[in-house]
Amino acid sequence: MRIQTLAIAVCCAMLLVGCASSTAIDSGKTRAYASSHELAGQASWYGSKYHGRLTASGERYNMRAYTAAHKTLPFGTVVRVTNTRNNKSVDVKINDRGPFVKGRVIDLSRKSFDKIGDIKGGLVPVKIDVIDDSNTFRYKH
Repeated sequence: MRIQTLAIAVCCAMLLVGCASSTAIDSGKTRAYASSHELAGQASWYGSKYHGRLTASGERYNMRAYTAAHKTLPFGTVVRVTNTRNNKSVDVKINDRGPFVKGRVIDLSRKSFDKIGDIKGGLVPVKIDVIDDSNTFRYKH
C-alpha cells in the first residue's frame, strides 16, 4: 500500500513538473534567432483583402492587431520593428508567413505599419529586434 501511494505521488509530481512553464525570456534562444534570421530590409503591409482569413499559424488575420508575417521566425515571437528613416517602432507578434517578394523581410498588419510609416507609401526600411521568444509555437491547430 505504501509503495502504491509513493508511486502515485511520484507520478503526480512528474506530471506537474512536466506541465510547468517559464515566463522568463531565454536570452540565449533570442540571440540564436537574431543571428540566424534576416532582420533588416523593407517592410510592407497587408490589410482588408486578408482581414478575417486564417494565417499560417491558424489565427485569424486582424488588420487592426499588432501582428506580422515573417518567413522563418517562429509563430508567437514578439519583435520590435523600427523604421530606420524616422526611428519610429512598433512591437508585433509573428503569426503568419511572408512576405514573398525579394528584398522584403516582414509584412506588417495595417495598424502596425501605420505606427511606423505612411500607408500610402507602402514600404519602409526597417530593422527587426527579437523582443520575446518565450511563447513560440509551430502551429495553432
